[in-house]
Amino acid sequence: MWRLSRLCCFHSALLRSTLDPWLPPAAFPRRSLRVLPTRWPLRPKPLWRKVLSATAMGVPLLLGARYLTAEPQEKRKMRLVVDGVGRFSRSLRIGLQISLDYWWCANVILRGVEENSPGYLEVMSACHQRAADALVAGAIRNGGLYVKLGQGLCSFNHLLPPEYIRTLRVLEDRALTRGFQENPLLQVDELFLEDFQAPPHKLFLEFDYQPIAAASLAQVHRARLHDGTAVAVKVQYIDLRDRFDGDIHTLELLLQLVELMHPSFGFSWVLQDLKGTLAQELDFENEGRNAERCARELQHFRYVVVPRVHWDTSSKRVLTAEFCEGCKVNDLEAIKSMGLAVKDIAEKLIQAFAEQIFYTGFIHSDPHPGNVLVRKGPDGKAQLVLLDHGLYQFLDEKDRAALCQLWRAIILRDDAAMKTHAEALGVRDYFLFSEVLMQRPVRLGQLWRSHLLSREEAAYMQNMAQEHFEDIMGVLKALPRPMLLVLRNINTVRAINTTLGAPVDRYFLMAKSAVRGWSRLAGAVYQNIYGASLLRHIKVLWETFKFEVALRLETLSMRLTALLVRLLVRLGLLPETQGLSEFLET
Repeated sequence: MWRLSRLCCFHSALLRSTLDPWLPPAAFPRRSLRVLPTRWPLRPKPLWRKVLSATAMGVPLLLGARYLTAEPQEKRKMRLVVDGVGRFSRSLRIGLQISLDYWWCANVILRGVEENSPGYLEVMSACHQRAADALVAGAIRNGGLYVKLGQGLCSFNHLLPPEYIRTLRVLEDRALTRGFQENPLLQVDELFLEDFQAPPHKLFLEFDYQPIAAASLAQVHRARLHDGTAVAVKVQYIDLRDRFDGDIHTLELLLQLVELMHPSFGFSWVLQDLKGTLAQELDFENEGRNAERCARELQHFRYVVVPRVHWDTSSKRVLTAEFCEGCKVNDLEAIKSMGLAVKDIAEKLIQAFAEQIFYTGFIHSDPHPGNVLVRKGPDGKAQLVLLDHGLYQFLDEKDRAALCQLWRAIILRDDAAMKTHAEALGVRDYFLFSEVLMQRPVRLGQLWRSHLLSREEAAYMQNMAQEHFEDIMGVLKALPRPMLLVLRNINTVRAINTTLGAPVDRYFLMAKSAVRGWSRLAGAVYQNIYGASLLRHIKVLWETFKFEVALRLETLSMRLTALLVRLLVRLGLLPETQGLSEFLET
């Protein structure tokens, strides 16, 4: 009955509303208001929603209008902001992808699988390959500093899995034409107009817009001066200076995130210390001055060639130098096709860079294979062409003298001298530092049986790097900062020598250079203080002679021991075991 009366009230009010269209809403029964809510206007939007909608529509329009009316350089900076977000996101995604991949393989796929079994090694090899592929793809997409970091990893071929080394080598000389790939002619012309107020064809008789090589910071074009001289023109990526600071901040943030997730992998301090040095690479005028200084200081090595700089067609972003043909220093097939001796090349490479480390102190810090070419000289022997002089480090005389004497002490296994000279470089754990410096095990009282790293020694170094990682970080932090790039030079040369088959004893050659370098440094100091003192020079010569005699006596002792053992085995007086065979082989 109640429902019926309610319905009648509603119909009665509805009927009255049709008869009188101007009937006010209050005439309806109060309950009827809940029945027809759609007849009333919607609530007005809150102010914050209106502001948000207007912002979402207005900001893109304003930015688009600003971009269309901006100057070319400002447009480039606006694009870089967007690209920077993309590079950061890409790097973060790759890092998380690699971390999760390793975690999944170690904790899910390989759970319960015996380590070093065939199945374990196969799964881990595939995981290493996926990680290396992701790193290379990300470095090439991001370019610039990311490629340079990838190149630095290539020198750790004794610590990283082989999948990484094979894959990362593409970054050493083929960083792709990232900067000018879309419209090379337009962007190269734009850079030349900014720096020279003239396009390339006005400065050169011929200019090939197709680059012949690409590196992490620039591309190289072949050209010809108006006098007919063939030159190589190194053109910096047009956006590199604008994005450098952003890339540095991005890498710092990523390294801090890695340090937060994995406290033992704290590398942010390395980038903090080296970013000033890396910024110098962006100044090609500085690179030209470095090249000229390198040529002066190594001019007594007739086999070292540094391309001559043409300053009238160079700027802070363009470097024009003599064009030099040659193959990469680790290209064994090309070296053999020229009829050159691999041993001669390895010896010259080690001597040239040891001269910088132990004597001049002005050290090429990026001597990867793409930056060292080999060609046949007028005498029919190998010449080394040194390229890319942007990244140099100067090691002061005090640290050079300590490093010279430390290297000598390690070769002779002089424990007290090793400790003294390591402390002069700020390191207390001298034994660990000696192994980091030499990149092979150091056993007191025992010389190396060979300059080649045995399987056991390689395994020892890999385990040492894993088990004493934090200690190694402590040693590196204690060193003078210039020593970080010196270690990179030493390790890169070691990697090249290994790729060539280690035809020479790198440790002995560098030890001889260390002793000669220390002798010359000490002689110069004594001469400045005491005048031309004959006794002082005799002392220096005596130290050099003593080192040579001590090392050769030890070597002779080892060879005589090996001959005696072979004789005893042949006479049947000594059983031939596997360990004995390995000793005799090395």
